[in-house]
Amino acid sequence: MIVKQVPLCEILTTNAYFYIDENTKHGFLVDPAAEPEKLLQIIKENGWTIEKILITHGHFDHIGAVEKLAKELGIPYYIHANGKQYLIDPQMNLSAFFEHNITLPKAEYLQDGDEISLTTAPDIKLKVIYTPGHTADSVMYYDADNNVAFVGDTVFKDSEGRTDLPGGNYFQLYDSIKNKVMTLPDNTVLYSGHTGKTSVQHEKGRF
Repeated sequence: MIVKQVPLCEILTTNAYFYIDENTKHGFLVDPAAEPEKLLQIIKENGWTIEKILITHGHFDHIGAVEKLAKELGIPYYIHANGKQYLIDPQMNLSAFFEHNITLPKAEYLQDGDEISLTTAPDIKLKVIYTPGHTADSVMYYDADNNVAFVGDTVFKDSEGRTDLPGGNYFQLYDSIKNKVMTLPDNTVLYSGHTGKTSVQHEKGRF
């Protein structure tokens, strides 16, 4: 599998991730935060086909390019069921504070434990693991076969997500990190929303 991290910036710098099957060149796009034209150019240059957009949580800095990409590529976008309150409310997703007013009413909704696979390669799949705390809808997308997890803003390299925004809860965040993220195999690579990659083994000492 190919993991390509793409830092994107409109207001805040946020990582988007392409997760691509090397054989079929089909894959997922996780958290397209901004700069849709840049992301479309990367897709074109590499000859990739993106089948699904996956959102780790509904803050504006993770969803800014979703609408245009979904329309241009003709593909669905997915978020945890609790994400509906973020996607339809610019106050909740914080875009209203930056005069953007992002709303995304056409999401497909996920539950804890769901698995999302590629149509062209069904064996390639990501498990949805609900990790509330940073927001009420936070999830990580976990590939057990390849020891990869896209964790959004739940945990970063040498730090963790903030809990002082709508839907945030410190105790939930700590529980999510300790009992969900840190129980993955030590060699699991963690790809976060705002830092470089890290691993369960590296972060485990803090919890």
